[in-house]
Amino acid sequence: MIIVLTGIDGSGKTTAARSLVAAARAEGRNALLLSNYAGRRRMSLLSSRFGIRLPGRLADAAESALRVFNVLVSHARASRFEGLVVMDRHLHCQLALREAKGLRRGRLLPWLLRTLPVPDLVLHLDVSPETAHRRIVARGTDEESVAELTALRTAYRALPEYADMVMIDAGGNPAEVLARLVDAVDPHRLLKV
Repeated sequence: MIIVLTGIDGSGKTTAARSLVAAARAEGRNALLLSNYAGRRRMSLLSSRFGIRLPGRLADAAESALRVFNVLVSHARASRFEGLVVMDRHLHCQLALREAKGLRRGRLLPWLLRTLPVPDLVLHLDVSPETAHRRIVARGTDEESVAELTALRTAYRALPEYADMVMIDAGGNPAEVLARLVDAVDPHRLLKV
């Protein structure tokens, strides 16, 4: 089974993915965590450090290439794994970023979403932009404004794929969010917490 986690920066995707995999393993089940990063945080840090700002389309091209590579590798790994696969981010995330930046969807990412194995569940961690911003500031590793997070949240909601996502209220503490994730996955009898 493949589960994908999406959501704005600061929604808790990575924490939730790790918790979900740990809960499955605690139940004695095989579980694998795969991360599909696009390198945005690293590029932001390098841009800040060296004072270089990539043009929007060039930054998107670099992020998209890295995200596509990671997603393809993750699907190859998932195809050889027996058990629960949790993907932290996916192509939906890149499509939302494009939407938020006013860039076109393009053809490659939607085609890949139609061509790759369809995840059993796409869980969207929903959190207010203000809460997400507080979390981002607290971790101190990247910068996003409330306005950017609001635009990204709106962009996710504008995706045609959004209608098929299962909404998870990610506004609570990690234990509360994990309980909501388990409830969403429970009909598939994978976990019990």
